[in-house]
Amino acid sequence: MRNRQGILVLLCCACVSLFALLYPVYVIRPFRQQGPRELLLALAITRYRPFIEICCAILAAVTAVLVWRNTQRRFLRGTVVALVAAVVAFAVLSRVNIYEQMFHPLQRPLFQAGSQTKLDSDEEVIAVSLNGSSRAYPIRSMSYHHIVNDVLGTVPIVATY
Repeated sequence: MRNRQGILVLLCCACVSLFALLYPVYVIRPFRQQGPRELLLALAITRYRPFIEICCAILAAVTAVLVWRNTQRRFLRGTVVALVAAVVAFAVLSRVNIYEQMFHPLQRPLFQAGSQTKLDSDEEVIAVSLNGSSRAYPIRSMSYHHIVNDVLGTVPIVATY
């Protein structure tokens, strides 16, 4: 009976750890409408996620040791190892800021004359004009990169959205 309870505890640790990892990513993903309550919950989970993940990992490790000592069955021991590995993997992955991985500054933008572009007539742009030189950065592209490093004339600039 203790082994079943131990496996149940390990499963709960894995589920809580996975939820703490994925829920904020699901809610805060780009171009998704968020409700105020779900956004508040996602941000709270993100704030306390390191503590949640550490607690889950410690509880999973202690439970794994107890279950390991009480059984000789390989299948059960393999299940214990797999669940603890999952909890640890979720904890490590929760330390990665996926938004930093997704959005990279655009380093070398390509430009065309306004008459040659394929922009819609109602396309929104960020326009920069400096010393007689002008550039327009489409919001559609900026929403993916958020930052464009560019040189306007001889002046290095950063356009951001």
